[in-house]
Amino acid sequence: MAPMFFIRGGWLQALHAHGHNYRRRCCVRYQKSCRPRIFHSHAHALYTDPSSVVSVHDILIQEVVMSGSQSTAWWQKPEDQRVADGNKTSSDLGPEVNEETALLPGTLPSEDEPASGNDHDDQESWNEPRINAYRFASVIFTLFNLGLNDACIGALIPYIQPYYGINYTVVSTLFVVPFVGYLIAALANSWIHLNIGQRGIAFCGPVCRLISFIAMASHPKQFAYLPIAMALTGLGNGFNDSAWNAWVGNLRNQNELLGLIHGAYGLGGIVGPLIASAMVTKLGYQWYEYFYVMIGVSVLEIVWNTASFWTATAAEYRRRHKFGEGKEPTSTREILSSPVPWIVSAFLFGYVGIEVCLGGWIPSFMIEVRHSDKFLAGVVVTLFWAGLTLGRVVLGFVTGRIGEKLAIVIYLTICVVLEILYWAIPSLEVAIVCVIFMGFFLGPLFPAAIVTMTKLLPADQHVATIGLSAAIGGGGAAVFPFLVGLIAEDVGVQVLQPFVLVLMGVIMVLWVVLPGGFRKGGLEQARREGLRIGDVFRGST
Repeated sequence: MAPMFFIRGGWLQALHAHGHNYRRRCCVRYQKSCRPRIFHSHAHALYTDPSSVVSVHDILIQEVVMSGSQSTAWWQKPEDQRVADGNKTSSDLGPEVNEETALLPGTLPSEDEPASGNDHDDQESWNEPRINAYRFASVIFTLFNLGLNDACIGALIPYIQPYYGINYTVVSTLFVVPFVGYLIAALANSWIHLNIGQRGIAFCGPVCRLISFIAMASHPKQFAYLPIAMALTGLGNGFNDSAWNAWVGNLRNQNELLGLIHGAYGLGGIVGPLIASAMVTKLGYQWYEYFYVMIGVSVLEIVWNTASFWTATAAEYRRRHKFGEGKEPTSTREILSSPVPWIVSAFLFGYVGIEVCLGGWIPSFMIEVRHSDKFLAGVVVTLFWAGLTLGRVVLGFVTGRIGEKLAIVIYLTICVVLEILYWAIPSLEVAIVCVIFMGFFLGPLFPAAIVTMTKLLPADQHVATIGLSAAIGGGGAAVFPFLVGLIAEDVGVQVLQPFVLVLMGVIMVLWVVLPGGFRKGGLEQARREGLRIGDVFRGST
């Protein structure tokens, strides 16, 4: 690059601007990051010594000399020494740093690639710019609404079943069909972002749920319409689940923020069944009248979400990811050819299966195996979901500080120990304690998996890959509880514990084979160095 000269103080502002852009392209081996203060310090020298003449190229070389030898600062040297140092080139620095090695691929994101999850110079925060505070609040409300919907079905099944005169096999389709909606959303999410923007997601998601809730509230005479309505709910959930996880996963302090939004989902999962059960058993309402409440919540969500994300247009999304500047969106085939989304999807498939198996079958296990009364069994499962919610909020502040890879291994190991104790010790007190803490340590696994994917993959792939993972994870919620029920028909509900233990072991292996090692920052290093699946310990030293 030809040197660009800035003479006297009149060009100080231009030097600041050019230096900020230049540092993002150039980073040498001796520096872990290219700091803006390099250029601000030399700009100060120009301001205090207007007769100085210096090029940006010379400033970069001079900073390498200072970094390597701990020499005196540039502006503190005598004038003749400054001139002598200014005449040095990259070849004067020896074999360790020359013009071929000064620019190290992967040290920083290239100009046409969005910054990684840890580039705090470019990352937005939950309240900066200010509009993000309103958006983050609307996302929390959306996840709370998702929890209200997802958890209420189980509480309403005892009333839906006799209303339509159907058996357990037929009514269980209400758990399976949302998976179809999630899959469709995973395929359509990227297209909506590119052509309508995030405001399209903010509008389409709650509208799909609103239509579904209107159908459920109308209590059609034929049960077959209810699964169709639930598929539409899954479509709306899939839109918002992947889009908002991807958006929050790219903010600063993403572990803590994802813990908060998933904590809101868990809170909705606690409150929803309580409201639904109270309306039917205490207030004398019909099961379908609960969806009047959900209609009101969805209308509020449409207004709030759309207003918050109104300026998040397709043009803004393309500009942020620099599409149209010599860069095109990653194709679906290219995204699906990467092993990372599939490994994380398989992990979430097993994790969500564990979560729903425990949440769905703990009452039966407590009643039939631990011989507790039905009320206590209901309390225990409520405590499980409460522990899950609390764990997502509290441990979200721990996970990011020790690193996602190591944190999840620790949490899963604790869960395995608790599961063994729950299975082996025939005590109600031990069972209650184990269930609460299993929920607590299982809670942060989903948010941590999302953060891991955002750190290992380019930013323009986040929406599609998170949508795929969320959809496949939803499949785990449908498949594994159903398998437990099938096996329990022959051998009893005690099969729940060994089944869950095996699943925990499988997802532990899937997690460990992800690249990046177990040191904090290893995931970012794995992406920069292009480490592959199974490169576990590189980056851990």
